[in-house]
Amino acid sequence: MATSSNPDVVIVGGGHNGLAAAAYLAKAGRDVLLLEKLDHAGGAAVSARAFDGVDARLSRYSYLVSLLPQEIIDDLGLRIRLARRRYSSYTPDPGRPGRGLLVDSGDAGATAASFAAVGAPATEAAAFEHFYAECRKLTGALWPTMTSPLPTRSEAKRLAMAAGAGDVWESLIERPIGTAITSRLHSDLVRGVVLTDALIGTFARADSADLQQNICFLYHVLGGGTGDWDVPIGGMGAVSGELERAARDAGATVLTSAEVTAVRSGGSVDYRHGGEERSVSAAWVLSNVAPAVLDGLRGGSTGEPPNPNHRREGSQVKVNLLLKRLPRLPDSGVSPEAAFGGTFHINETWTQLDDAYLSAEQGTVPDPLPCEIYCHSLTDPSILSPELQASGAHTLTVFGLHVPDRLITAENNEQMRAALQAAVVKSLNSVLAEPIEELLLTGDDGTPCIETKTTLDIQRAVGMPRGNIFHGGLDWPFAEDDAPLDTPARRWGVATDDYRILLCGSGARRGGAVSALGGHNAAMAVLESDPQLFGVRGPAPLA
Repeated sequence: MATSSNPDVVIVGGGHNGLAAAAYLAKAGRDVLLLEKLDHAGGAAVSARAFDGVDARLSRYSYLVSLLPQEIIDDLGLRIRLARRRYSSYTPDPGRPGRGLLVDSGDAGATAASFAAVGAPATEAAAFEHFYAECRKLTGALWPTMTSPLPTRSEAKRLAMAAGAGDVWESLIERPIGTAITSRLHSDLVRGVVLTDALIGTFARADSADLQQNICFLYHVLGGGTGDWDVPIGGMGAVSGELERAARDAGATVLTSAEVTAVRSGGSVDYRHGGEERSVSAAWVLSNVAPAVLDGLRGGSTGEPPNPNHRREGSQVKVNLLLKRLPRLPDSGVSPEAAFGGTFHINETWTQLDDAYLSAEQGTVPDPLPCEIYCHSLTDPSILSPELQASGAHTLTVFGLHVPDRLITAENNEQMRAALQAAVVKSLNSVLAEPIEELLLTGDDGTPCIETKTTLDIQRAVGMPRGNIFHGGLDWPFAEDDAPLDTPARRWGVATDDYRILLCGSGARRGGAVSALGGHNAAMAVLESDPQLFGVRGPAPLA
């Protein structure tokens, strides 16, 4: 398709949020040009064949879906399927070899017995369930606001109070989450299971004063109002692929291998494509790149001091593996299919998580390294070829916590990648009945099917500054009471200091994870700013 020399909207970056914004705006009659520097759209929400000659399509960077509203799926006619997992989590007990906590969403009795098996107090299973039930009161009240203009803090609190979640509001929004966890739960292991949701990709302690851990926890339990995390059938690439289809079908131009080199006030965008330098002007520029990347593209012309929240470091290592079969466990009472059917927590007790934070803060890789595992192929074997399925092969994705970007430099990245991979393998082997290395398949080149991505690798591959999977620090999904909400962009949480340049990615106010919320909300801000457009869906009331 030929590109328009003067589109209505230029979108910088073709990640899933940029594609969502393109689809919404094109459906509303806008001439949309999306520019993506890679040779494919999708950003971090893609599937890839990571190993030479092996037909397995891994969700390489992002892998589960929770925060994508059904409203967006319906609006854009997305043909995607999400599968619910029966098991919530399995956590081996480092103090009781051969024992572990299995949280089985389909069998409350088995879950209670599992709590007892790891030595938790008799009241712990009920307290654990009550804690999350109380959280669901708050998330059930806040979830409908995610596709509406931002509520203020006071408005959000009133919604929580009306839902009977006043105490939870105080525990999760006003005070460090560590207090809420330790006051309600007593087992070191059970406390750690809860705390992990506050630490994914976030370098923080349970009692950090800036409450980044609280915001991270809220987003992890917010999706759908329930916090369920689902497996995308066909891999994460199926989600971004459907968003791209919706955008193209609506008439948007999606131009890949088009690297944006500058974004200027007034809607001018410079980019490089086909070996030529080009420029395009539009009424609106939507940025699907991280705010810190946008600052660079604007050449420091904003006149605003850098926002420190946009420059927060990522804090994880990601490891993808392809195995001949699932590994055996020391716990004979739990099958590998059950243990790996949800989130498999490794060395993530409360004490281990805090010790790991302190080690990383002092500049060393934690030992043991807290990790959690997700097995896509148990729920969705379609990502494997029929031959791999028949052989019993499975994928594992490992997310290592408390590996802050400060540990990684351009000079030590290769060395650190090897050290972190070794730390992950060591941590895994500490809770398995056999070495994971012996189960690795090999590619056609003879290399074992294991790949490791440091924060710097992630930054280089998909443009996330400092490897931060959220494009920077997370924000509350509401505005402070004194925040100006005098423009559509501010009301939708997508504003920059330039009225015509909006955030539409994970760096938007309600960004983070694969949700399409940044793209949806930026598109709504544009449409609200231009009421003459047809097809505008008015914002929903806060209730």
